[in-house]
Amino acid sequence: MPLPKSRKIAVLGYRSVGKSSLTIQFVEGQFVDSYDPTIENTFTKTMTVNGQDYNLQLVDTAGQDEYSIFPQSYTIDVDGYILIYSVTSYKSFEVVRVIHEKLLDMVGNVQVPIILVGNKKDLHMERVISFEEGKALAESWNAAFLESSAKENQTAVEVFRRMILEVEKMEAGQSASRTPCSMM
Repeated sequence: MPLPKSRKIAVLGYRSVGKSSLTIQFVEGQFVDSYDPTIENTFTKTMTVNGQDYNLQLVDTAGQDEYSIFPQSYTIDVDGYILIYSVTSYKSFEVVRVIHEKLLDMVGNVQVPIILVGNKKDLHMERVISFEEGKALAESWNAAFLESSAKENQTAVEVFRRMILEVEKMEAGQSASRTPCSMM
């Protein structure tokens, strides 16, 4: 079996969209119902995807808003980004667009592995952002899209599994596009 690969994933979004709940559901398999604003937490977990082990370092970030300064630390050695909004909040959907713009400005690379996640899909009666709206935004970014509920372990696991696949796909594409330099 190949050696485990290490991957650092940043989880970004507006406050109270479920960043911590989704991350804790994935790492610990439990749903945290109480809201306690996060400053920043880092979690680790090992996951196997397609027979390859990955040592994940997950950076659960503080909630951002449209006026937040994007911390440079969120771009250092980060392999992929999970951008989360709540399907029950127009504001979080607007802010996730701003976060995406700031992220691209900071990393200076349009080809960065990103997954857009519409969280709280279990709150059917409170939904204000349709699946189609989320999918269209992700497509405009050339990013993957999923809806999830932090209450459901299966969707939480799928978000992080998909993130690994996006990182690997991008890395494979970058190594394929590199050509050896020859001097004459």
